Formats: sequence, structure tokens, C-alpha cells
Amino acid sequence: MLRSLYIRVMVLASSRNAAWWLAAIAFAESSFFPIPPDALLVPMALAKPRSAWKYAAICTAASVCGGALGYLIGFAVFDQIAQPLLRLYGYGAAYAAFQAKFQEYGLWIILIKGLTPIPYKIVTIAAGAARFNFLWFMLASAATRGARFFLVATLLHFFGDSVRVFIERRLTLVTSALAVGILGGFLALKFL
Repeated sequence: MLRSLYIRVMVLASSRNAAWWLAAIAFAESSFFPIPPDALLVPMALAKPRSAWKYAAICTAASVCGGALGYLIGFAVFDQIAQPLLRLYGYGAAYAAFQAKFQEYGLWIILIKGLTPIPYKIVTIAAGAARFNFLWFMLASAATRGARFFLVATLLHFFGDSVRVFIERRLTLVTSALAVGILGGFLALKFL
């Protein structure tokens, strides 16, 4: 079953609509969607390593634009939309602690959290709710999200075939490690 899912994702990653799906997921993840764009970026870059940087650029642009929507949610409709989203994902307490730190360390938080697998939507909504300078928010988002996606793309561009072979031979190990990493990111968010 796992191998079948892997094959389907690789087929989707090679399809002509894959870039649109990547952009949609990257946009949505920065403001309200729980699945990171890496779930599609990695298989797309593995399927077409020569296009890895193009995919990173799509991810970066869509993520930054989605971050603007997250900022708007925090800025304009926090009580009506963001609070229920934060409660839905169980981020309410983490958000309160994060908000206090954001007032003092906003730029550094954007730069650091944008590089991690911790959900970026928390950063974008918090920036808007804290009324953080929008221009600085967008510049920091472009820098940090671009660095993250281009690092992944560069690694996959140069080591894509060997990574793909490793994944195909050890699919269960790779998916288990990925699940542990995602769970670790959520636990870090909850306890930080």
C-alpha cells in the first residue's frame, strides 16, 4: 500500500498540473492548510531534478503570497477566523506564548521559524495580529522561505537520483523518519 501511494505521488509530481498543485499547497500552507508543500516539492524534484529550482521558486512565491493572506487573517479578522483555526489545530496556548515573544523578537522569529518544519501559518497570523511591519514581514518571508525551499531543491538537484534510489529501497524507514520529524515539529510548537 505504501509503495502504491509513493508511485501515485511520483506520477502526480510528473504531471503537467503538478506545478499548479505545488503553488496551491504552498499558498494554503502559509495561511490555513496543515500540510507543508515539501510533501509535493520533494517528489516533484525527485521526478525532475533539473526542474528543482523552478519548483523552489514556485514554492517560495506562492508561500510568500499565502503568508500575506495569513498576515491579513491576523491583522483584520483574527477574532473571527484565526482564533477558531488556532483552536482547531490545537495551537491556542502556543499562540499566546508566541504572541508575547513576537512583540520583542518579531523579525528573528520570522527568519528562524520560516526555515523550520513548524507550521508557518502560525508566524504569518501572529505577524498580522501583532501589527508587525508588513514590508519587513514580506522581505523576511521571502528570504527565509526561499532559503528553505532552495536548500531542499539544491540537495535534490545534486543528489536526486541517489536520494530517489535510497527512498525506493527503504520506503518504510523514510516515511517513518518523516512522520517522526513532522510529529517532532508539532511537539516543538506545542511546548515552545
